[in-house]
Amino acid sequence: LRGSVRVPGDKSISHRALVLAAQAVGRSRITGLLESTDVLATAAALQAMGARIERDDGAWVVDGVGPAGFHAPDAPLDFGNSGTGARLVMGLVAGAGIKARFTGDASLSARPMKRVIAPLSRMGAQITATPDDTLPLDIVGADAPLPIQYTPEVASAQVKSAILLAGLEAAGETRVIEKRPTRDHTERLLALFGAEIAQESTAEGVVITLRGAARLTATDIHVSGDPSSAAFAMVAALIVPNSHITLENVMLNPHRDGLLRVLTDMGADIDTTDRRTQSGEEVADITIKHAPLKGVSVPAEAAPALIDEYPALAVAAAFAEGETHLYGLDELRVKESDRLAAIAAGLRANGAAVEESADSLHIQGGNVGGGGVVETHHDHRIAMAFLTLGLAADAPVSVDDTAMIATSFPQFFEQMSDLGARFDVG
Repeated sequence: LRGSVRVPGDKSISHRALVLAAQAVGRSRITGLLESTDVLATAAALQAMGARIERDDGAWVVDGVGPAGFHAPDAPLDFGNSGTGARLVMGLVAGAGIKARFTGDASLSARPMKRVIAPLSRMGAQITATPDDTLPLDIVGADAPLPIQYTPEVASAQVKSAILLAGLEAAGETRVIEKRPTRDHTERLLALFGAEIAQESTAEGVVITLRGAARLTATDIHVSGDPSSAAFAMVAALIVPNSHITLENVMLNPHRDGLLRVLTDMGADIDTTDRRTQSGEEVADITIKHAPLKGVSVPAEAAPALIDEYPALAVAAAFAEGETHLYGLDELRVKESDRLAAIAAGLRANGAAVEESADSLHIQGGNVGGGGVVETHHDHRIAMAFLTLGLAADAPVSVDDTAMIATSFPQFFEQMSDLGARFDVG
């Protein structure tokens, strides 16, 4: 693999930039937005509630509605496969005093929503879901949302963000206490849009405090490159002999650079250049050369910083010398699929030795025979991870579906092919 590619916009930031721009007063211009089906579903939901969102000369222009400017949508809001979009907009609706019905595809409808329902209900929203607390669900937002102090049981940036978005309309201070820090894109963007928000490290954890009754001011945002999308080319270059590639404009938020740190510990030849700040986020160009990898042990406390990158990391571990132990993976059970089980099954299907427990994976590295067919369970990251594995396996690797890759990385095949990868897409 050789050459340079520009990494597509970060999915997490793209969702949040749209939501906050819609809540702001005035016109915001967003460049670098990830134009995936997940992000476009969020844009459609915001349009259905009154925000004006248009694509203009390669950028996205959002005319926000300001405080109390949203209206109830005429039809259910369909988020497809997007858990991020659904949970963020749940927070927005909970604080906006309007009613909306949330729906999604079969995968999203199986994902747990109780962790978001609980705090939003405490803030005054009336939420009716299925007996399993999943979609479809109905929210009647609070006319006067209550500020709360909340400590999520499970580390989740989506739960934190939903609470903060609802708290924008609450009179007083809303506090979220994180026992284990999660990605802070919402906090950074809220500050850029003019919200009063502060973070403090305490004995209880990281305390995020937001002053409510906020008036956000429109601002222009440039979305940095998605490290979760960069992960596949990064791992591919490490496992395919004689590779040397550069990934441009990759976001290096300290809560998102876990894969980079783990791969470096494994012996990866990775160099970052032109470090800079872009719309509140650290960004750099990353050059990766093929290098022999060795197995490592990754503790549970590292999980939040690479939660979306475990499928790619597992592929790297399969080609590393020795054993790799990954702990604290229980959150993978409730992603777009049971990712922990899907990773283990995909590795076994291609000759790799792996042991799976309730919240860990133990992978014996070595030559990977390949030749297997991987069941993706409609999960985009599982599909991309095992297509990446196939680039270095002894025999080609097949996946049962690739359509859902467009939910996060529509240019995956194009960019990987530009670097020299070969795929047969039926």
